Amino acid sequence: MTPIAGKVPTRLAMFHGLGSIAYGIKDNGFSTFLLIYYNQVLGMDAKLVSFALMLALVIDGFLDPVIGHLSDRTYTRWGRRLPWLYLAPIPLALSWLLLWSPPGPPSFWTLVATAVLVRLLVSCCEVPSVALVPELTRDYDERSRLMRFRFLFGWGGGLAILFLAYDVFLADGILNPAGYANYGMAGAALIVVSVIASAIGQHRWASGLPPQKPAPFALGTAFSEIRESLTHPAFLILLAAGGLAYTSQGITFSIANYLYLFVWRFSPGAFTVYPFLLFASVVACFFAVGPMHKRWGKRATGAASAVIGMVFWVIPFGLRHVGWWPTEGTLASNAWLFGFFFFANLFSVAAMISASSMIADVVEASEAETGRRSEGTFFAGNFFMQKCATGLGIFFTGMLIDLSGMPEKATPGEVPAQVIDTLALSYAAIVAVFAILIALILRRFPISREDHEARVAMLEAAARTNPDASGVHP
Repeated sequence: MTPIAGKVPTRLAMFHGLGSIAYGIKDNGFSTFLLIYYNQVLGMDAKLVSFALMLALVIDGFLDPVIGHLSDRTYTRWGRRLPWLYLAPIPLALSWLLLWSPPGPPSFWTLVATAVLVRLLVSCCEVPSVALVPELTRDYDERSRLMRFRFLFGWGGGLAILFLAYDVFLADGILNPAGYANYGMAGAALIVVSVIASAIGQHRWASGLPPQKPAPFALGTAFSEIRESLTHPAFLILLAAGGLAYTSQGITFSIANYLYLFVWRFSPGAFTVYPFLLFASVVACFFAVGPMHKRWGKRATGAASAVIGMVFWVIPFGLRHVGWWPTEGTLASNAWLFGFFFFANLFSVAAMISASSMIADVVEASEAETGRRSEGTFFAGNFFMQKCATGLGIFFTGMLIDLSGMPEKATPGEVPAQVIDTLALSYAAIVAVFAILIALILRRFPISREDHEARVAMLEAAARTNPDASGVHP
């Protein structure tokens, strides 16, 4: 396929972003509901559940670079990425159903196996989909625009299923086991529709034989190329920052319902409003992050946004601790909390979009050194990091819940105040430390707008002189 010159058509950007709904649904389920479902509803020990999910993430994560490499080497008339997007979503939907409707009493190894299968198939959808970003455009700002649409749809899909969970499937209570099977069925349907529709909508631009036929697959060569790509210095910086960011996000998402139920005492009405608030913050970020990148660049935007988002997020916890916060569960408490969380999520998503777009810019930096484009490998490596970090975050949440003394099948309002305070303050401290470290690491990213544009011009000139010497073709 030939990269699009100038602005990417909005129709294409929207269909591309549509594919990330499946990832948003998966992320919502694993990070928000799975721990509390298996722990508080099915009765498994929190440490055992969190360890099972972490183990599943790590096992599956090691396969992600292989999926990315195979995606890079796929050679069909439908291009490198589309075959994956047509074939993977149906088995993914079936495995998603199994996760939320286990056939018998839950067990450690059954949970591990099902979680591995789901995450592996999510990779088969998400890695080829996001790898299309640097293929569709080489423009510094258009890549950010495509990532904005991905995050908009990814968050939209996750929050849509979150709203359905709180307001429909679990309307009788978040600890009611009857709603989780319906939650699984709704998610499965959305996964199939969104990924296949995304592939069809991009077919015109993304199909066609790749410009170069890859050499026959060799395991040694594959791992050598994967290692060469994933050890690029600029990419390692993003991996380090992303590891901290997704560990923090994994803790935040998996502990969220504990905080909402036991710390902030959300009413059913608050659970209904909250997904709309988060989506509004993502929409605001969608419009804000483009101008931020044009003025300050991706690196500065990502570093500053990580810290600003953290400040807005932890202030309510600090005010609550010193007694300057309205009584939890009241309208005043929820209103102030939603205000802080709106800006916290806006800036946190801006940091994530910035870092994701920076990965696309590493592709040309690597190509200039290796002569090989490895979009799938880079984004699969990032996905591997996300899985390991998210699993670590879920594991940390299990440890925090256990160390705080939170009882199993607890009732909101009946847990000792000391337990709640320990849980809230420990969580807030971890989030604050991680955000500062993320900002310090991102500031070391070496690729600016000027670096990227100069490198793209050099590669295009080399391609015109000798098309076989470069992965860039006019």
